[in-house]
Amino acid sequence: MDIRGFCQCCKWQVVCSFLLCSWGWVSGQLRYSIVEESDPRTLVGNVAQDLRIKRSEISQRRIDLRSEKYQKYFSVNQANGGLAVKDRIDRENLCGSSPRCLLQLEVVAENPVELFSLEIEILDINDNSPTFSSHDYIIKITELLASPGARFALDIAKDLDVGVNGVSQYTLNTNPYFSLTVKTRKDGTLIPQLILEKVLDREEKQEHDLILTAIDGGEPARSGTCRITVVVLDINDNPPVFNQSVYKVSIRENLPLKTVILTLNATDQDDGANGEIHFSFDGHTFESARKIFSLNEQTGEIYINGYVDFEEKSFYELSIKAEDKGSPILEGNCIVHVEVEDVNDNPPEITFSTVTKFIVENAPVGTIVGFVNVKDDDSGKYGEIRLNISPNVPFKIKSTQNGYALVTDGNLDREETSQYTIELTASDLGSPPLYSKISITLSVSDINDNAPVFTQSTYNAFINENSDPGILLCTVSATDLDEGVNSDLVYSMVESQIDGSSVSSFVYIHSNDGNIYAQRSFDYEQIQVVQITIKVEDSGSPQLSSTVPVFIFILDTNDNAPALLYPEHSEDLIVQGRIPKSTSAGYLVTKLSAVDLDSGHNAWLVFTLIDPINYSWFQVSTHTGEVRTLRGLQETENMEQQLVISISDQGNPPLSTTVTVLVTIEDAVVVERPKSGDFLTNSKPSSDMTLYLIISLVAISLVSLVTFMILLVRCLRKENYDYNSSCCVLGGSQSKTYTDQYQPALYLNTWDLKIHGGQDGSSRIRGAEVPN
Repeated sequence: MDIRGFCQCCKWQVVCSFLLCSWGWVSGQLRYSIVEESDPRTLVGNVAQDLRIKRSEISQRRIDLRSEKYQKYFSVNQANGGLAVKDRIDRENLCGSSPRCLLQLEVVAENPVELFSLEIEILDINDNSPTFSSHDYIIKITELLASPGARFALDIAKDLDVGVNGVSQYTLNTNPYFSLTVKTRKDGTLIPQLILEKVLDREEKQEHDLILTAIDGGEPARSGTCRITVVVLDINDNPPVFNQSVYKVSIRENLPLKTVILTLNATDQDDGANGEIHFSFDGHTFESARKIFSLNEQTGEIYINGYVDFEEKSFYELSIKAEDKGSPILEGNCIVHVEVEDVNDNPPEITFSTVTKFIVENAPVGTIVGFVNVKDDDSGKYGEIRLNISPNVPFKIKSTQNGYALVTDGNLDREETSQYTIELTASDLGSPPLYSKISITLSVSDINDNAPVFTQSTYNAFINENSDPGILLCTVSATDLDEGVNSDLVYSMVESQIDGSSVSSFVYIHSNDGNIYAQRSFDYEQIQVVQITIKVEDSGSPQLSSTVPVFIFILDTNDNAPALLYPEHSEDLIVQGRIPKSTSAGYLVTKLSAVDLDSGHNAWLVFTLIDPINYSWFQVSTHTGEVRTLRGLQETENMEQQLVISISDQGNPPLSTTVTVLVTIEDAVVVERPKSGDFLTNSKPSSDMTLYLIISLVAISLVSLVTFMILLVRCLRKENYDYNSSCCVLGGSQSKTYTDQYQPALYLNTWDLKIHGGQDGSSRIRGAEVPN
């Protein structure tokens, strides 16, 4: 499409900037926009491209349009899939004054056959000028009677264009007698009004010719004009007069159509046309009244023209005017008050709202079961109601301040009758009376006399340390022998303190299903067992409850790398050592001692020499950390040897620490025998390894004590536990497995000092071996 040529044609530069805007494939349909009056062959968009059809497949797919109404306006190029304008498009003919003009078409593609929705928006251009319904408009004003400031309504102009292209202003040619004011309605429509600026004198000038111009907001703007002729009339000085200023009439509801309810009477003292009268509703009569009543313009008869319903509206006010045919026209006004009388045409309505779904069998006499609301839309005695209840039921109706209440009138026995069907009948005092009935079904429930009971006497749960918060730990379950609301259970935790913190900061229990979730990530090195108490309550009244202990065991994971304790080393884990050159094979160069804060396999340490250059000179003991010579050093010329040793645990994945041992070979070395206390003490006063050792020993003792107490309690109770429980119940041989696996083990290699968990759950310390 030649956009520049189109813009010169339309003179609408704003539209040109987004003229052929295509939304493409959106929500399963194609959407394009094109301005109206576009030249034939103007490109709208490329259907094949937007449908993601390859260019080589376009001719094979045979894309075509299908629409009974709009197919003639567009065509698809079978060679490239381009959608183009085929015929002149007039938005106003297609969519009228609608703000948006959307054409719905369908795109059909073959091989394979596919059907797609196509929506084309026709954009408006300013191609229509404002027009008035009549080019000549006559206003008749009686001389001397109209005072300055009087307003006269003018016809509004219509513009087939929409939005900014619609009517935006009115102007009036300059004259000394009239000015123009414009009001804006809520919907945006501009209403022109003519204002009288000075008194008219027919003898001075009989007619005033005015030009009203309507201008739209298009670019360029278009306009339309209307000629207004103001005719100055002679005085008609006697208006019609009603014999009453206010008429009052009463009618019954449901009157048949065309029934005359009142005939108006008005007189005019003028003769001829000035004395001829016709009646009509003026603008003060509501539309709702016009739908019910009609007025004969000639006779003044008011008759029924719609359904009169007292319950919908009981009073109408009709504002009526009587106009003569004089010049100018004079009018008289009156008001008609119509009172609508009620008839008995509405039966009573009964609604029942229960206080509770069930009635407990021990409910005392007079207990309110529910409230009964009775109403009748009629008035007077037609709206007065009698309410009766079915016989032989232990219930009665009791009057309350706001209506009625259904209360018990005898003792209820659920075992005798568990459900009652009660019939309520309401009747008004009309003649004949009107009736209505409802049936109420009430169930009797048991009282809450059974406390909830957990399915197990204790629960055990296991969680790996460092697990993400929110993981499911365990599910506790309880049952209640009661029924209904009395068996609705709510789970909660009994508040307690763990290491000075609230138990709710450790775990959370879902109140409905008993699922227990972790609130935080646990650290095995800080805490190994968390004991909580779970409480379950039913929803009865009074509430009954029971509790159960839950033990949460923290399982160790390999999250601590080995730490070197001995010998003295720098921050870079570099160890200095000296040996004599005369050393023979098997000489103890040094011994590395390390600790791992984890337990079990995660704390079993392995020492490995990872420097291949020194494999022929030195070796390191896999389990003791002893570094010894493999042969004499007399042959070596390098007086300083660097050994790189890896200390790794047996976790999965394993963690390791690398230590560099710098061995200096001297002719003679004075060997100072280390004291046993040196193996347990780091030479750096600031080291925290001693503190870690003490904490680990205390943790071992505490866990062993807790495990022993749990097993002792189980033995005393002599209960068997389910090995397949969803809460990982600990019992029998499983308890032994737990104590073996999760006893915190501190693997401290201080030459030959080891502290670890034994297979019987106890701890033992091997003696230290100090080399000579």
